[in-house]
Amino acid sequence: MPLFFTTTPSLLPMPDTMTNSILIHSCTLLAAPDAPLLSDAWLLTKGDTIAAIGTAANLKQQETNQTTTIIDGHGKLLAPGLINGHNHCAMTLFRGLADDLELATWLNEYIFPAEARYVNKEMVYHCSKLAAAEMILAGTTTVADGYFFEGQAAQAFVDTGMRAVAAQGIIDFPAPGVPDPAKSLETVAEFLDAWQGRHPRITPAIFAHSPYTCSNQTLQGAKKLATERQVPFFIHVAESRQEQGMIQAPQGTSPIRHLAALGLLDPHTICIHGVWLDDEDLDLLATNGAGVVVCPQSHLKLASGMAPVSAMIERGIRVGLGTDGCASNNSLDMFREMDLLCKTQKVHTLDATTLPARQALRCATVSNADLLGLGNIGQLLPGYKADLILLDLQQPHLAPCYNQDLLVYGASGADVHTVIIDGRLVMEDKKILSFDIQETMREVRRLVILEG
Repeated sequence: MPLFFTTTPSLLPMPDTMTNSILIHSCTLLAAPDAPLLSDAWLLTKGDTIAAIGTAANLKQQETNQTTTIIDGHGKLLAPGLINGHNHCAMTLFRGLADDLELATWLNEYIFPAEARYVNKEMVYHCSKLAAAEMILAGTTTVADGYFFEGQAAQAFVDTGMRAVAAQGIIDFPAPGVPDPAKSLETVAEFLDAWQGRHPRITPAIFAHSPYTCSNQTLQGAKKLATERQVPFFIHVAESRQEQGMIQAPQGTSPIRHLAALGLLDPHTICIHGVWLDDEDLDLLATNGAGVVVCPQSHLKLASGMAPVSAMIERGIRVGLGTDGCASNNSLDMFREMDLLCKTQKVHTLDATTLPARQALRCATVSNADLLGLGNIGQLLPGYKADLILLDLQQPHLAPCYNQDLLVYGASGADVHTVIIDGRLVMEDKKILSFDIQETMREVRRLVILEG
């Protein structure tokens, strides 16, 4: 099969969705997870940035022109776009391929063999576009992705209009695009060379699969490269009860203590999962400033357990929220994830006051933005990037809407009406404008795995 990209893809803005400014008026506005709802509000964007916010009383003072797109927000809630803190977007192809299995069996007997056989540049590009469509339709405007052939995933995010932290995967056995594991760091360096500074919505990063699939030398080499290039460093860690026994040459008595002994924990390290953590692990994370992204839907489906999120937050550990990939979820709806995060923590602690809804909203917006080093998204404030969603409140299950808690306990991705990313109208009236979703679905169907 020839290389999927034979020429350098265009990185120009999408002309059909570009606008100089957008004015959304007559809406209910939620500026931040803990902010009060603002009634009869408006928001004005200019270029890729939020320019101003106000209420009907001062709307007439705002200057608009013929290029301003006007959106009537009556009956709708304007909120920050959600941020998915962990995903393997191309794994949409494996959705439903291997369900109802424990983690080691799922990985070793199904997912790793399927990846070895089916993952290539074409698959990563089209299946990442499919994931982007699912996320946009459900109100996610930014994703942290980690996979192989990550350059193709990054291009998919550019072409769909999403914002992304795109992390090239590293693992110590032959992987898609890296048949020789000895060249994994070289492959990552080439990816960073290609994407650092290339597009304003793409932040390249490094994703080391786990401490049990990467040697100590590989992990330290990957972290050193991330530090030198000043990019985020992601790693799956403490996901299963058996993980410590799978680590070769352990340097500590738990996966987190292993990473700490190798010098991998710092504010630029994002630990994914963090289910099996004891008090010493939590103290190490807090002391070193490393963050954790939890994926409650995936944790439950794989029977991994429930991450001690409340204990993390009590220690000041930064906690974000993600869906994980479609193969272990099987949905990319961050509203579902917020709801489950709250409820599993309440069951975990047997305390109904544990992890209130607004904390889950914070995990899916400002906390994820902080973890990913994207300090100018996650809230609706002047000067922040214009990543916005409008939800239709004219639904029986969203009436009445007293406050934003209803977004966590009552809303779903299906309630999202309009999505704006980087000041571009990407979806309106539940129709994606930035790319042809039907074409993407045709391409993915062509790649579908037919044999059992």
